[in-house]
Parts: sequence; structure tokens; C-alpha cells
Amino acid sequence: MADRQNLESRVPEGLLRYIERGISPYHVVEAAAEELERDGYQELGLWDSWSLDKGGKYYVKAHGSSMFAFRINPGFGRLQSFRIAAAHTDWPCMRIKTAPDMSQDTYAKVNVETYGGPILNTWLDRPLSVAGRVTLKGNGCFSPETRLMDFGRPVFTIPNLAIHMNREVNKGVELNKQKDMLPMAGQAASDVLNKGGFFLNALAGELDAAPEDILFYELSVYNCDKPDILGMNGEFLSAPRLDNLTSVSACVDGLLAGTERGSGVDMAVFFDHEEIGSKTKQGAGSSLLALVMEKICRSFGYSGEDCINCLLKSFLLSVDVAHGKHPNQPDKSDVTNPVFLNGGVALKAESNQKYATDGEAVGVVRSICDKNHIPLQLFANRSDVGSGSTLGSIASSFAVMNTADIGIPLLAMHSAREVMGVKDQEALSDLMRCFWQEQ
Repeated sequence: MADRQNLESRVPEGLLRYIERGISPYHVVEAAAEELERDGYQELGLWDSWSLDKGGKYYVKAHGSSMFAFRINPGFGRLQSFRIAAAHTDWPCMRIKTAPDMSQDTYAKVNVETYGGPILNTWLDRPLSVAGRVTLKGNGCFSPETRLMDFGRPVFTIPNLAIHMNREVNKGVELNKQKDMLPMAGQAASDVLNKGGFFLNALAGELDAAPEDILFYELSVYNCDKPDILGMNGEFLSAPRLDNLTSVSACVDGLLAGTERGSGVDMAVFFDHEEIGSKTKQGAGSSLLALVMEKICRSFGYSGEDCINCLLKSFLLSVDVAHGKHPNQPDKSDVTNPVFLNGGVALKAESNQKYATDGEAVGVVRSICDKNHIPLQLFANRSDVGSGSTLGSIASSFAVMNTADIGIPLLAMHSAREVMGVKDQEALSDLMRCFWQEQ
């Protein structure tokens, strides 16, 4: 109990809740929706006609794993702008394949495929479970039923090979995604395993449904480890899925805490598929953001040109994590632009536009932080070390507006467990709150 109290006293409750509940992109969206509804946000259908009110608060889900939440300020009028913060709901992991049943002697295994770019060896010897969305037979061919599901307990593990059988393991071993990353799911007699269908039957049992009614599933393997406070003085948080639940949590906190600024539209956007390039119907590399913005403007009778001008005047914060300087590999960071855990929010810039930040956008973010005493660090990649991109450059190429890339620093990004500074989440939430407050 004392450890749990220590955790809750140092880490924002919202982040802990998202780590616990955000076990698939679909569950992240559901957790955010429940929080928004408690604050009076009303759900809209993506393809419905919208009749919106000034002063209204709304959210819309897109294909189950993306979401748009927005507040229309009372003075919203023609040619006013949107202030948008965008994060992503996915993370690198394994996904269950169709017809996944495999066996080796008495061991049941499931066939998986790698999603995104996980650090594979960090997934070994962990307690793993499964969650996501299942499609079931419905009342008609074009109206299947969808349900979220979570096994809610450890059901898998991917065992390492003992050092006695792999004497070179500490010199580095390449893991084969098809051979070495197959989760062990159980043990049964060979006649049971050879019949097949053991995973589908187990899934049907969790859903209280008939196996033949399951048409498809989109299921993620997730790490069941609980968050832990680390450090001699409790400086760090170690947890799964910090990339990018830290950003989702901060965006929701900021949107709910931000007071109405009188004009414009305040919006938090959560895209899926950032880890695989964003080029999907619910990803940042689609026209989805621009379409939602246009629907909002059209609901107030604004013309097509008004909608375009409103979009062009808007501002986007791409909120994703940054690489903190590593204590054992300091030479991987830029020599003059490293960022540190507990040093505050990282503002990321890159001349090749992996990060979308430009001069005017930097000026806005720095002004907000200076005025509100929010700790801010400037991040740049080392010139000879490649780094990942974010959704900012992608989204702003479809919905053209000034954009800045920000986020909190992490160690071990894309590991099954990542590490952050406990102070940084509060700084990010404060920045998001002020982003929707300042004039």
C-alpha cells in the first residue's frame, strides 16, 4: 500500500489511469471518452450531420482507435482559428495474427506479427496479456457487432533461452520476429493442440460468444507490468506505454482544465497508426483532421473559403515523447542540445522536418512557457544519429498550419518498459492548459 501511495503522490492520477486502462488503441479512446463525458462533452457521429452550439463541448470517435475532442468557445466566428494538440494512441508491440494456433510438443503458442518498432528483447520473460477489438456477427452483413475485450490477466510469456544453451547471449543476439517472438500460451495434450482453435475458443470464452460468431479481431499483446517509482529520491517513473500515453493524458488534462478563451475552437486529437507511418484512414497522414475542422465550420454556415481560411490560420501542437540523454550512452545525444529527465518539456526541431517546428511556432511555445514559468528544453538530434519522426510534419502537410513538436523526455523509448522524470508530466499538462488559455 505504501508503494501505491508513493506512486500516486508523485505521478498525476490521469497518467496512471491511462497506463492501467490504455492497453490497446481502442481502450485509450474509450478511457478518454469516459473522462470527457464526465466533464459534459457530448458524443457526435463521424458521418452524422452536426448541429453545434457556441459554448458546446463535443467529441467524435474515428474508426474506434482515433478521436477528436473539441470545445467551441462562445465567441467563435468567421475566420477564427483552431488551436489543436495531437497525440497518438498506439505503441510498438505484437499483434495476434489470424489463425494463430501453433504448438511445439505440449506447448501451445500463438502466431504474432510485430507492430511498429519495438525493442524486441525487452518483451522477453514478461507477463503479457491481450486486448483490443473483436468483430462479431450482427443483425446483417453490413452491421456486424464490435466489442472491446481484455483478458485482464497475464496469459502469455516469451521465454528467453538459458545462457547454458546460448553462451554468446551477452555479446548480443539477433531475435527473429517469426521464430523467437512467439508467445507461449499454455500447455495441453497433443490431441487437443492438433485440433486447432484453442485461441479462438479462449477468446470466445472471454466474450461469452460462440467461436463461429467471431468474424475478425484486432488484438494487441501488452505488457502487464505495473508502473513503479525509481530513484533514491523517487525521481523517475518506469512503466509500459509512456510513448505516447503521457501525451494523451496531458492533452485531456489540459483541455479539461483550460478556461474558455472567448474565441476560436480548442481541440485535442488522438490519431492511431503513428508507429507505422500514419498513412491510414484514422492516421495523421489522412484528410481526417481537415474534414473534421470543415464539418465544424460548415455547421455554423461558413463558406468553403471561410473553412479554408480558418484552417490556414490555425495552430497545431504535435505532442510526442523525446529522447532524454542516456546516462550510459551520452554520446548518442547532440553535443549542445541534449534534454534531461525532470528538465521539463522538450521542444523539438530538425531542419529536415522530421519535426515540424518552425520559427513562428517556436516563438509561440516559448512565449507560453516563459509567461507561465513552465520548464522548457530545446532538443535536436545528433547529426550522425538518426531519430524517429512524429505525426506533426505529416498532419500539417494535409491540414496546412503552423506546427510545433513537443513532448517529455524518455529513456528506453520503444522498450516494453520506458522511463520518464516524474516532474515532466506536470510541466506538459501545464503547457497544454496554458496553450488553450493564452491570447
